[in-house]
Amino acid sequence: MKKWTEETEIDAPIEEVWTLLNGSLDNMQKIMPNVVEHEPINVTDEGVGSVYRQKYKEGKRVEEYEVETVEYMNTPEYKKLKIAFVLANMFDITAKYELRKLTDNKTHFIYTTTNRPLKWFVNIILLFAGNKVTAQFVERVKHTAEAEYSKTAFNV
Repeated sequence: MKKWTEETEIDAPIEEVWTLLNGSLDNMQKIMPNVVEHEPINVTDEGVGSVYRQKYKEGKRVEEYEVETVEYMNTPEYKKLKIAFVLANMFDITAKYELRKLTDNKTHFIYTTTNRPLKWFVNIILLFAGNKVTAQFVERVKHTAEAEYSKTAFNV
């Protein structure tokens, strides 16, 4: 299993960043444009145990899988969402998003992802996998949240 973690400070309120990670499909697509569908199958009151059918488009191929919420916390000072899913019957993947309020307009963001191969031959692919995708995702979240916040702050 491989694990990657990246973190950054974002110049936007915690709620602004949270809507990108735990909001509508439109908001999710701002940071994950290849997600083309995110439909609830079973949503629990406490968040944990909620399941969504998600579709991800890579080139002309569309992968469909179920995403389960395995950890969830939503307080004004700290927010956490951890999801798990199996991709193409080859990878067991988790993604954890943690947000901590630093000030009214500054948020600390930690992204941790794991990838466990389900087939022996996929281990070779993971040997060469680096942190680049994780770092790019964290940068995209930072850039998008700050841009969205500057639009709303400017219009107030």
